[in-house]
Amino acid sequence: MPRPLLLLVALGASAMASQAEPAASPPSEVVSIGPKAVQATVSALTARHGPTQAERIRRGVRQAAQRWWPSDGDEAAFQAFCEEAFLADPADLEAAASRLGRVLEQVDGLLFEARRELTYPMDTDTGPLRPWDVYLSEVDPAAHLTDDLFRSRVGFLAVLNFPLHSLGQRLSSGPNWSRAQWARSRLMDRFSLRVPARVLQDATRAFAEADRYISAYNIRMDRLVTPSGEHLFPEGLRLISHWGLRDELKAGYVDGAAGLARQRQIARVMERIVRQEIPAAVLDNPSIDWCPETNEVRPHDPGTALPAGASDREPDTRYARWLGVFHAVREVDPYSPTAPTFIARRFELDRQIPEDQVEAMLVAVLESREVRDLAKRIRNRLGRPLEPFDIWYAGFTPRAAHGEAELDAAVRAKYPDLSAFQADLPDLLRRLGFAPDKADWLAAHIVVDPARGAGHAMGAVRREDKAHLRTRVPADGMDYKGFNVALHELGHNVEQVFSLNGMDEWALAGVPNNAFTEAMAYQFQGRDLEVLGLAPPSEEARHLAVLAELWATYEISGVALVDLGAWHWMYDHPDATAAQLREAVRTIARDVWNRWYAPVFGVKDAEILAIYSHTVVYGLYIPDYAVGHLVSFQVGQALQKGPFGAEVERVTRLGRLTPDLWMRQAVGQGLSAQPLLAAAREALARTR
Repeated sequence: MPRPLLLLVALGASAMASQAEPAASPPSEVVSIGPKAVQATVSALTARHGPTQAERIRRGVRQAAQRWWPSDGDEAAFQAFCEEAFLADPADLEAAASRLGRVLEQVDGLLFEARRELTYPMDTDTGPLRPWDVYLSEVDPAAHLTDDLFRSRVGFLAVLNFPLHSLGQRLSSGPNWSRAQWARSRLMDRFSLRVPARVLQDATRAFAEADRYISAYNIRMDRLVTPSGEHLFPEGLRLISHWGLRDELKAGYVDGAAGLARQRQIARVMERIVRQEIPAAVLDNPSIDWCPETNEVRPHDPGTALPAGASDREPDTRYARWLGVFHAVREVDPYSPTAPTFIARRFELDRQIPEDQVEAMLVAVLESREVRDLAKRIRNRLGRPLEPFDIWYAGFTPRAAHGEAELDAAVRAKYPDLSAFQADLPDLLRRLGFAPDKADWLAAHIVVDPARGAGHAMGAVRREDKAHLRTRVPADGMDYKGFNVALHELGHNVEQVFSLNGMDEWALAGVPNNAFTEAMAYQFQGRDLEVLGLAPPSEEARHLAVLAELWATYEISGVALVDLGAWHWMYDHPDATAAQLREAVRTIARDVWNRWYAPVFGVKDAEILAIYSHTVVYGLYIPDYAVGHLVSFQVGQALQKGPFGAEVERVTRLGRLTPDLWMRQAVGQGLSAQPLLAAAREALARTR
């Protein structure tokens, strides 16, 4: 996944939008200029510049007044500023917009690079973390920038002279805008919210604490035991939750009864984590054996004694960190009058898709006949009733035909260390279908780092900078899981390079929302076997890949609804304790399961949908994965119409339009679950 900028995740990164939920009571400093002063200012400016400017004047003065605090001056100072800073000459408007774009690229970019350096030891495997690494990771040099831009009057000049567009305006008028109009609209996103630096710093600290907790959440699989004392996993296997646990579970489908036993044990580990029943002492601890089934612990070396409290469960840290993020981003609410909750900002601002539209697409998948027919197919293939962990069934993917040992050997031979993967990037991109010159250009803009966590991609902000790919490479070489993750992150990086360095307008850099960069990452990840030189998929395999995509979308759609349900619950219970949130999340997970999964699986009250670590650290990110699957399928169909590399470049250079407009320009139709469901119907008919 791409590493989100904590500032943008905390605030919402786009323009203003409407939301039915009421705003919180504003702090004392958030007091708009009174309506009489607004009208007096509008009248004075209109008298000076004429009625042809009246609409711009009314809009600009209103936008500036909404962000003017008492500390900025009294009403007379406000009117004096507006009279001085209003730009009536189109040439001045063009010059101001151009200058703002150049300055923000450099300032935002350099501060982003400083933040990347501050968090480098936290994000990358550079050895044990030292106290100063932790302290430095909580410093956000950009936290004061928005405040400084407004205090220096730069922000006020921008909102006085340029429109802040709502999502509704972009949806209705955006299709007729020029690229320059789109760029100016996106440039103004930078000034849509004015939030005090202390609030931004609190958000940075909360996200950093959650990230630190999740990045260190490793399970020693080689220390898990059955009730009879048997070790099912090989010595040295250590997996991060949830990513590593999920991927290990998926790998078990090719190993018969032994794989099933391991899968059931992993599922029990997941349940203990969700319920916070896992003994705290077993986390990343090679000296203690743990039986997830009974929750008992014992020393790994029979000659040693257990430390005091070794059986004590982990405190509700998972939910405390989640609440920490909630409380931090909720501090932003009073400063966002038209999108007054984090939920509103994530959907209306970040995703640029209304919440009800996203939910409707997910429910269309969850309630589809195709999912139910597919579940029957999976039951027949497994020869047993479905169990909750079968939401990660991997038997439709081409890689299921290859054993994990075979895949690990192929990857290790090619990538014994991280430098080998970095050096192979140009050839790897050529094998993916990019022209030699384009492959070299892309590789020159990507730096590979050792990931401390599961892996992520971090794009650049300035065009002079480079994107960073983080993945894990064990001491004995990259394994297949690491390679699969690396290809996923490479997809993010390629999108990030094209949509920044290949963009005609810097303010349009990026894609409509995170779902779209996830879509590109899926396209790369799904080509892992071809890149390794294994047989390309047959027609039957392509149909099976459609079924795999539908099953993955079914799985993550439920997780997304759990994530969303938890955030609505927190807003309804803002004073909840971590223990109360834990029980609420478990209830929400069971409710989602019982509504959309129990009728398919024949098992009630499962809580496995709550295992995703993203819910703790990334703030309502999961819906991006669900929408990303739908985007990915439609984009994948479009990428088959021409050379893969050229088509990837074409669509990623469309820039940060609205999702609907981007999809129409990229694939010729709006975003919908129906193309995937239609393809699944055909795949079910053509396969066994």
